[in-house]
Amino acid sequence: MTGATALVKPAPLRDDAARQTGAHRMTDEREQNEDRPDFLTTREVADLLRVKERKVYDLAAADEIPHRRITGKLLFPRARIMAWLAGDTGGDATRPAVLSGSHDPLLDWAVRDSGSGLATLLNGSAEGLNTFGRGQAALAGLHLPEPGGWNVQSVADKRLTGCVLIGFARRARGLLLGKGAGDVRGFADLKGRRVVLRQPGAGAATLFERMMAEAGMVHADIIAAPGLARTETDAAAAVAAGEADAALGIEAMAHQFHLGWLPLSDERFDLLIDRRAYFTAPVQTLLAFAGSDLCRAKAKALGGYDMGDFGAVRWLSP
Repeated sequence: MTGATALVKPAPLRDDAARQTGAHRMTDEREQNEDRPDFLTTREVADLLRVKERKVYDLAAADEIPHRRITGKLLFPRARIMAWLAGDTGGDATRPAVLSGSHDPLLDWAVRDSGSGLATLLNGSAEGLNTFGRGQAALAGLHLPEPGGWNVQSVADKRLTGCVLIGFARRARGLLLGKGAGDVRGFADLKGRRVVLRQPGAGAATLFERMMAEAGMVHADIIAAPGLARTETDAAAAVAAGEADAALGIEAMAHQFHLGWLPLSDERFDLLIDRRAYFTAPVQTLLAFAGSDLCRAKAKALGGYDMGDFGAVRWLSP
């Protein structure tokens, strides 16, 4: 009919044979999935990863691979293992607005004064990195000493995905000295003196062990003060209160607590940030504030900080 709209004929339905073939395929796939156990054994995971079973045990012990212990046996949820292999550490779940890792006075101030709304979990650099790896924090503050550098290799060894390591600040690290410390001109002069120690896994604790080894010292050479300092502030406060003669700390705390100061090294304090969390309001608020003139002025007032590399990308995950 002239001027009439042409009708489009619907595609013909598949014939019975095609429908039956499709039905058989779906049935076969469903049966295959039903035959697969929900949990894998250590040997099965080792075969899947092409590593020895000992390596799988090590990964589980370090909490670097999804696993469960059921009646004393180590088992691995198949679905989570496959997601882990695909580089999905947390699925679509949003990471909590938490800053984990090491304590830094300047960063702690910035978190509060920026109004970022971030919660802080000051559990040390090593445990902070583990917390981040489990998807339980949006970012982590790190200062882990390594041969020839800081933080990069420690983060890379975790085989993390979807994250970036950026610079926060360089800090002056050395000995905080109390009035009763006497003549301390080097690390080796700590022999026979009371020293505040940090918790295992803290970056300062790792650095202290390295410096002790380089000085040819053992723990019996010093007198460990009671308890462990979990923050830079705790370490300085213990020395200021006369509970110890010295502590490995940062220059900013020497100024704040009016302590003697012996510089030993410079270190990098970096932020490991989940890429998705990077663009959330809490993290963006913190980063914008940390890059401001106000924050740089605060760093100068505290002393011992260099923020020249703030925001520089130090490592990017695959």
